[in-house]
Order: sequence, then C-alpha cells, then structure tokens
Amino acid sequence: MKVNYGIYLGLTSASIAKMENGIPVILKSNSLKGRMPVCVYFNRKGSIQVGDTAYNAHRTEFIKTQNAWEITSTNSFVEFGRTIGTDMLYHSTNANKSFSSTELITEIIKGLLSFEKAKKVNSAVITIPDAFHINQINAIREAGELAGLKQVEVVQESIAVALTYELDSIKNKSFSLIFSFDDVFNVSLIKDGQILDTEGDNYLGGKNLDFAIVDEIILPYIKTNFVINSILADDTKKQNLRNPLRYYAEEAKKKLSFNENHQIITDFGDIPGEDDEGEEFEIDITVTQADIERALSPIFQKAIDLSKNLLVRNNLKGSSLDSLVLVGGSTFSPVLRRMLEEQICTPNSSIDPKTVIVKGAALYASTVDISETVRLKKRDKTKIQLEIANEASTVETEEFVPIKILAEKTEGEIPEKVFAEVTRADKAWSSGKVEINTIGEIIEVQLNEGKINIFEVILFDGKGNILESVPNHFKVEQGIKLGTATLAYNIGTEIKDEQTEKQIFRTIKGLEKNQSIPAMGTINGLKTQKPIRPGIESDFIKIPIYEGEHGAEGTRAIYNEHISDIIISGADLPCLLPENSDVHLTINVDKSERITATAYLPSIDFTTESIIKTQHNTTSINQVEDLLFELTENEFLSSNEFQNYFEKLSELKQKNDVDTLTMIQAELKNYGRKA
Repeated sequence: MKVNYGIYLGLTSASIAKMENGIPVILKSNSLKGRMPVCVYFNRKGSIQVGDTAYNAHRTEFIKTQNAWEITSTNSFVEFGRTIGTDMLYHSTNANKSFSSTELITEIIKGLLSFEKAKKVNSAVITIPDAFHINQINAIREAGELAGLKQVEVVQESIAVALTYELDSIKNKSFSLIFSFDDVFNVSLIKDGQILDTEGDNYLGGKNLDFAIVDEIILPYIKTNFVINSILADDTKKQNLRNPLRYYAEEAKKKLSFNENHQIITDFGDIPGEDDEGEEFEIDITVTQADIERALSPIFQKAIDLSKNLLVRNNLKGSSLDSLVLVGGSTFSPVLRRMLEEQICTPNSSIDPKTVIVKGAALYASTVDISETVRLKKRDKTKIQLEIANEASTVETEEFVPIKILAEKTEGEIPEKVFAEVTRADKAWSSGKVEINTIGEIIEVQLNEGKINIFEVILFDGKGNILESVPNHFKVEQGIKLGTATLAYNIGTEIKDEQTEKQIFRTIKGLEKNQSIPAMGTINGLKTQKPIRPGIESDFIKIPIYEGEHGAEGTRAIYNEHISDIIISGADLPCLLPENSDVHLTINVDKSERITATAYLPSIDFTTESIIKTQHNTTSINQVEDLLFELTENEFLSSNEFQNYFEKLSELKQKNDVDTLTMIQAELKNYGRKA
C-alpha cells in the first residue's frame, strides 16, 4: 500500500492531490477551488478560519488597520511560512493567545485534508523548497503530525517537478534546469532525475514583483496627482500606503501575464488614508507591457543571474540544457520568458506551472510505502495479510516481485496451501497460479513500456476457492527511475582552529552539499575536553551540528545555520570517560532528511545512539546587533556598512518585521563566511 496523497505548501497558497488510477488528481474545496490561500483568521469568538474565508477577513482587517496609519490589533496572518523553524510568535487578540508558524501551518494542513471527503487521510507527502534547512523540514513534519497525519514524508520541490515532467525518464539523459519563481526563488540542476546542484534566494519572489509595481508605477502616479510629501517622509506611513496598493499590483501582474494592458481603477475610500491636503486617494492607470517590463525586469534579472551562476559553477551553458522548466505563477510573465530565452534558452511550460509541484508530490507519494504502524491500523486483519515487495518504478521491462504471507498478522484462517495469481490490468499477461507461503515466493512480472502497470493479486486455496487478501493489487511504473533528493547544504560540526583558536566549521565527510540521500557521514578525531563521570548528568560532551553553504568550510561556525547539539552525558555512560578521549561520530540522513547520530567512544568501547531533534532558531534584535558588532570589530564590515545596518536595526526595534530582521541576519552571516 502506498501513501498516494501529496501536499504542496507555499507561502501564499497550498493544495493537495491524490493518485487515482495512476493519475494525480487535485482535490477541491467545497467552493470547487483547487488552491487554498495560506491564511489563518481568528474571529471574535476565537474560532479558527482558513483559506478564502480567512483571506477575505484579512483584506478587510488589513485596510482598517492601514486607515489608522498605525499597526493595531491583528487576528489574520499570512506568509507565516517565512518564519517556520524559528521561535517567532503571532498574537491574536481575539483568541488571546500567541501561535507559532508551525501551529498556523497545522491549520492550513487540516484545511487541505478536509478536501478529501471519501476517507480519512492518515499518510501524506509534503513538499519542501530545495533550500530548506533541517530545522524547517522538521517543523513542517511536526505541523503535519499536529494536523492528524500518522505518517509524514517530505520531498524536495524539484524532485516533484521532475516526476511531473518525467525528467527522470530513461529518455531524458541530458541536463534540465528547474526555474521556480513563486513565493521564493529557487533553481535546480537535474540529470537523470537527480538534483546535481541548487541555488536560491528565500527573499526573492512574487512579493518583490508586487512591490516593484507599487514603487515604479502606482506610487509615482499617486505622487503626481496627490500631495504626499509627509507620507513619503515617514517610513511607517509610507509602508502603510504601499501595503494595500500591493493587492492592485498583484492583480495587474496576473492580468498582464496574458494581456497587453490592464487598467487599475479604484474609487474614493478604496485606498486607506488621505493625502496631505485631506484628499482621499483614487487611481485610474492603464499599465502596459512596457511599464511592467520596466518594473519587473530588475527583479527577474536577479533570479536569472543566480541561474547563470549555477550553470557556470557546473561548467554548463544554456545550450547544454535539454529543458528549462518553469514553476510558479510568476513564470507566466512574458517579460520573464523573453529574458530567459535571450539569456539561457527557450523555457518549457507545457504543464501548468501552478500545479506541477502538487501533482509531482502525489506521484512521489505513489512510490512511498505506508508505514507499518499506519498499515496495521487500516487493514482488515480477518483477510490473509500479504507483503508485496515491489519496486514503485523501474527502467526494466521485467520485475521480480516477492510475495509472502504474514501469518502472525492474520486473524482469519489460513489454508494449508495458498496459491497466488498475478494478472496485469490489461489482461494481456498473467503469472498463473504460484504457491506462496510465509517464507515468500518471487514472481517475475512483465511490464508494458512507458506506462503505469497495475497488477491484481488473487489468492486461491488448494481446491481453487478464492481467498480474500490485503493488499490485493500493486503497481509499477515502467520507464521511470525515481529521482534522488540531495543535501541542500553541507552538514558539519565545529572544531577549534589551532592558529586563530576560534571555532570553525568542518564538513562531515559524506555529508557534503548535493550528496544524494539517504547519506551517511563520519568524522573522527573529536576529543573530550574534560573527564565525564558515569551517572552524572551534569558531566557531558556537546557536539554542535551545523549546515553550511558553498564555501562554508573553515569559516566561523557561528556564521552558519545551527541545527542542534548532540549531547552525551555521564548518565549515558557505563564507566568513566577520561579527558582527551577520542569520539568517532557517524551521522545518518534518511530520504525524508531525518537525522540520527551514533557516537563511538573507543577508549571505553561504548556506542551511544540518538535521534537529532532540531531546535527552533531564535532571531532577536539583540542577537543580530551582537553579530553586527562582532563583524565590525573583526573589520569584516566598513564603517559605512555598519552604520547602514545599525540604522536599519534601530528602525526595526519599533516594528514587528521578522522578515526584514531574518534577512539582515542572513546577510550578516554571509559577510562572515566570505571574509
């Protein structure tokens, strides 16, 4: 039995699909919509609403807030996915409670699961951006479990896209580039269904395009027709004017993806606030393709430059690509498509860029086995329980499929002799009756090329009577080699640099960026700094684990992403561990990027194992200020750069803008790594 359900979680929209007869089908809400806005709203009674209802309430609340030229109480939340894996909280005055981004995403997943009316969904695959850190992945997994899923698997978005486009087909041996520009930007290089390299920017996406239209087209119109000097001079008032204008910009962006021009028209009162002379704002602009190109091309160019850098890094050119695949609603833009064709190659948009990920998630889910725990809860144990160990996909035309009886999990009667007949759905091939038992029998099945082959399994007793079994069918997709996900970052630890005596990042061998997963890495030569007494919990070894970008090797460890700490305390040990003892560390990363650690202590011949539970990263003004001062003291920043960042942080102390704060922290860490 396979998982069969795939969920796409974007910053602004989400969707769910399931496999039906070998085809991914997008499930729809009661209003027959296949995509749901990622928005959570708490009404006056504190009840939770999600999706379209929540988004409509958000727009109403947002405009009321902006009319006051200041931030007041809020009960609707959007784009909280940006803070997944952090300790950021969102306070609802109606609920009188604060919520983490994980808790808010939980409500979105619950909403998506309600689209399935036929049965309860217990297992699902959730997509993650290729550039997600381990702590973000674990937070998504936690949200799925809080939503009621008993089994949560993850798949990188590029792997999902490759499955939908069949980039992992045996016919596709060349390089393909997946260009994803939606809520955030990500580009991945793929060959034979395997991600070879990735690049991205979590602060570059549709939001930037919307505000570019606001700043380059709408605000200049307002400045020409109204007196707004005092608003432009006040950052808070200016932002409160820009925010509601974003809705009109977003609509213009969508319309101009398919039309030569678009008219933005508002009535008095539609836009909150008044100008310096007490006049209400009103807009009547005709936006042309030339206008939109002038506004958006600088934003798109940043994404194209990152893509070209990735190609150069892999000694490739645009002409080396077999396919340039587009993902995300923003890639409908004719401006972007023209720029890509001129600078890289002609893009392939044969599949809807807005649904390609969720369909791929369902396709991937059709290859993932339902976990034993979930499977046993769902099965009718009065029927004969089978284990069918088929591959989900193959490039071969024949496949060996082991089938055996699980007697210990069958509550009904099992005849002395049991025969299985495997028949392909088109009735053109059958195995004939083959005796099976609790040890297992291998049946060689014949596959139709380039198709999803569905097989029915029928059991018989020695007299030819049909016996009921679970499962009673399986499927194998021929011509596809399932794509392999890769590590988005180097995984490493910190060691003391003998020259500088500072803690630096060291990649664990086998866990380098772009390494296929599952993966295993080892690092030897770590030393204990003091004796660890048995039974004493306060005596411990702490081994920090980090993720690092390209070029992270040898940089200060603190400039990289801290995942967690491996703690080995005296409570774990059978005897005294002397000072300066060797520690050999092995890290395992499974295909859903769950991490386990094994530490071997040769001096006492002892091994300890643990699951690495990531922690929520903290991002505070004080932390970022400390990082700023350290970089300046080490002359990694000029005085002008320091002053610029210091002023930005001073402004942020008056706001709750975690996006900007997180972006500044990422920029400063990048300075440290490059220094």
